[in-house]
Amino acid sequence: MKRTHDQMEDLEKEGEDGEEEKEEAKIGKDSEIIDTMGNKREYATMPKKTKYRMRAHVNPLNEPKFPFPLSPEWVDWSLHYPAYFGKLDNNGDRIVCNTPVHPVTYDTKPEVDEKYKNSQVRILDIGCGYGNLLLELSKEFPEKLILGMEIRDKVTEFVVDKINALRINSGYTKFTNIAAIRTNVMKLVLNYFGKGQLEKIFICFADPHFKKSNYRRRIINGPLLCEYAHLLKEGGKIYTVTDVKDLYDWNVNFLGKHALFEEVTGSEKDDDPCVKMMSEQTDEAKKVIKRGDPVWSAVFRKITGKPSTEALMEYMK
Repeated sequence: MKRTHDQMEDLEKEGEDGEEEKEEAKIGKDSEIIDTMGNKREYATMPKKTKYRMRAHVNPLNEPKFPFPLSPEWVDWSLHYPAYFGKLDNNGDRIVCNTPVHPVTYDTKPEVDEKYKNSQVRILDIGCGYGNLLLELSKEFPEKLILGMEIRDKVTEFVVDKINALRINSGYTKFTNIAAIRTNVMKLVLNYFGKGQLEKIFICFADPHFKKSNYRRRIINGPLLCEYAHLLKEGGKIYTVTDVKDLYDWNVNFLGKHALFEEVTGSEKDDDPCVKMMSEQTDEAKKVIKRGDPVWSAVFRKITGKPSTEALMEYMK
């Protein structure tokens, strides 16, 4: 029987839900959970992807119809990373991710205690999908705050619901350093982060937008690279991976000719654990590997020792 694309997608998600059940079995639904404050907790059921289904494509050129901060100072990061702001109870297990189900507002500037001033996001996963890379990065960089940004609301809700369940089931000892927000990176990424704040940016299996008329929707282009360069510290890296050779060539071309980036190759790239993570352990990577198709990855570093103004003027010539 021939199946539609949506039916095939459902079957894939059902298979992935099986992985969630294996994860639950490792913990044990009857296990006693003691949180960091010594309280007994009920087991939190892991979310199922089949319950968060939505269309795969959202037009990033549309004007956002959801809340967004006027500037980075208007984001209350304690709502997303409570453990890093002295809230040991996971903020009462309250979930926020800027969707109708888990809303957040940016109406007032939060007051941040001086001792938490350095609790800032350092790693960004653009288009985080169902969040597998966030989980792997959390283990690799347990002291870094890591954020996933995703334009699809239901997908974002799945990610934060899963993170919250994992936090609860670990007694608030794991995955407290990752979070996800529903937003439009193409229009709003500068509203969330300051200059030189980020150390790593991941762009994994982005929508290739095959039609030439839709190339302007691609998440890597000249103007956006200037924004990423503004947000990355000197020496910070952009990681990209895709199973579409044309998109790989596009990414390498734009990054390679930008005055503020240089490609990372050889053993430095090969020995970087992040390359293996994004190429093998994301949701999309696992699907590609299962199909037996190749993946193409590239890593670029923001150059050091060259004034940004001079470099950008050179780039604009």
